[in-house]
Amino acid sequence: MNANEPREQGTGGWSQFGATPPAAGGFPRRDTIAMEVPPPPPPPPSDKHRLTVAQKAIAGLALAAMAVGGGVVGAAVATSFQPEPVAGSSPSAPSPVFKSASEQLTVAEVAAKVQPSVVMIQGQSGEGSGVVLSEDGLILTNNHVVVGAGQGGQMTVKFSDGKTAKATVVGTDPATDLGVIRAEGVSGLTKATLGDSDQLKVGDPVLAIGSPLGLEGSVTAGIVSALDRTLNLGDDQPQVPPGWGQQQQQSAPTTIGGAIQTDASINPGNSGGALVNAAGQLIGINTAIASQAQGGGVGFAIPVNTAKQVADQLISTGKVTHAFLGVSVTDATGDVPGALIRQVTAGSPAEQAGLKEGDLITKIGDKTVDGGDTVVGQVRGFKPGQEVKITYMRDGTTREVTVTLSENK
Repeated sequence: MNANEPREQGTGGWSQFGATPPAAGGFPRRDTIAMEVPPPPPPPPSDKHRLTVAQKAIAGLALAAMAVGGGVVGAAVATSFQPEPVAGSSPSAPSPVFKSASEQLTVAEVAAKVQPSVVMIQGQSGEGSGVVLSEDGLILTNNHVVVGAGQGGQMTVKFSDGKTAKATVVGTDPATDLGVIRAEGVSGLTKATLGDSDQLKVGDPVLAIGSPLGLEGSVTAGIVSALDRTLNLGDDQPQVPPGWGQQQQQSAPTTIGGAIQTDASINPGNSGGALVNAAGQLIGINTAIASQAQGGGVGFAIPVNTAKQVADQLISTGKVTHAFLGVSVTDATGDVPGALIRQVTAGSPAEQAGLKEGDLITKIGDKTVDGGDTVVGQVRGFKPGQEVKITYMRDGTTREVTVTLSENK
């Protein structure tokens, strides 16, 4: 194991089938909500403007109903509480009315908005999906969808309107399983609107859009079921389920940190496609599923903030530089979870910061470390030159140190 590479760790079986679609649509529409409460018997003059306990409870329920789903990125909602008279009643007996100042999109509206930005990719390594980044043909996808084509290799892109174009590889990054291709001879494409994956919350509604099983433009709905997952797609497991694009193993493990877990159904062919929030903003690139049996599982997406950072480098230089800490780690075996440092590279940022063999890393920044793979995944999400606070234990004492990461060469 060399510095900054993960310890292999099983994550369950990998299946070509996605998770079962949720029973409900998951995208509530926020229309005007008006709750009228019959006026109570005339109160004593001194209590004329006081709500009864029942009225307060009803008002609270209405506010709670308005707040459900309020964590959706990009769907800011303002509510107002206005006393309005009930028709035919005295103006002195107000009724609470709750109004929404803005609306959240429905599933159909989000799908219609995003589908033109999602393409089907057909190449030597199979079929997959991609997301349009520019009007002139830059498309973001997974490395394992296009790796068979090689640098400058050709494939075919099919757009939502049925048109097709040849495409070539701009650059790929196996470490994050991302790649960028360019469709040739196109203009005026609908590019995706990028969201902020750092703002996601567990329970936020999402849509997965892509070409599962060769069925382009397919839409499935679900929620964010977990955040900050670390995916270890190692040598002892398929890189992706059969049919997701790549037909052979990668030469080295791929560890992805900060992955988004979703229960939206995804299948072979969804790889490289869009995971979007309720405002139609791209928040992830669908990459893999984990399953113990055929017919069920959970899906994972690379956060858009990571994808944008990688894509920008691939577009400008054709390659990606990753941050380097300079430690080899393994999972802790004691009562305290973390990553045990087995070796520190001479002259590395870790050595310069004073980290030593035997130290137990428990947090990187504000993220809890539960194993060696977490360290690798988190470090790959940072940029060279970035300062990172590391919390660790030595001789039973918790300590903190700030490390300036270097470039992994």
